[in-house]
Amino acid sequence: MTPGQRTAGELAPSGVDVSTWHGASFPTQVALLTGRLLRQQAQHPLSALLGLLQPMVILFLFTQVFTKVVAGTGQLTGGISYLDFLMPAIVVIGAFTTAVNSGAGMVEEVKNGVMARLRSLPITSASVVIARSLADAVRNAVQLGVMLVVAVLVFGFRPAGGVLGTLGCWLVAVLIGWALSWVFMALATWIRDAELTQVAGATIMLPLMFASSAYVPIDSMTEWMGAAARVNPITFAVDTSRSLALGLPLESGPVWALFVSIAGVAGSIVLALRGFRRRQA
Repeated sequence: MTPGQRTAGELAPSGVDVSTWHGASFPTQVALLTGRLLRQQAQHPLSALLGLLQPMVILFLFTQVFTKVVAGTGQLTGGISYLDFLMPAIVVIGAFTTAVNSGAGMVEEVKNGVMARLRSLPITSASVVIARSLADAVRNAVQLGVMLVVAVLVFGFRPAGGVLGTLGCWLVAVLIGWALSWVFMALATWIRDAELTQVAGATIMLPLMFASSAYVPIDSMTEWMGAAARVNPITFAVDTSRSLALGLPLESGPVWALFVSIAGVAGSIVLALRGFRRRQA
């Protein structure tokens, strides 16, 4: 014990027996830390607004620029408009962006001393990282939900899959965002710099976004780009999300590949927890 620190018995009110107290349970730790992060995020509504504004701007610009171009290719059939084709992809890309911010946010809390203060509490390091992923998942879920509502009310998005299909699209994007947050938190524990984490995230995100089925049908791409897009994990996520929203048949290939990709995130969870513990040692 360092000078100036006091034991739990010295901090406890008079007459309270703390000899058998071992701290809060792990679920309680995660719940309290998640609540702390959610309250912190609620105090910065401008950040949430900007996070919502960016994908909406992309949706507006792309529908104005590429609607006639994509329609001219004849790749969209069955009465599917380019807005219907694009919106599920925008939801997935929005989840990707939130995942990048998860890693940057964790590094920032390490640098500003929040993590050091948390270490002085009787909590496990795993609860801190899990709370970060859950809080960002909640934020992502709210932002994506608002995004879909705005798309319906302002842009006229009318998915053929109806409410259930749209909820499925939303749920897939939330799960993908949560899974990818672990990837970028693992990356952040290695880079150890918030700005570099965001730069690395953008560097990874841009080629994955454009070399996928997000913005144009794969059959309209050049041969080599189409081959890359067909094995791109973003394509699997977008195709699954799009099929749910538009009421299209779910192809077994993209669905299984999507679940395999998410299962592969288990390795990132291990790396993120190990890297965080090593950083705090």
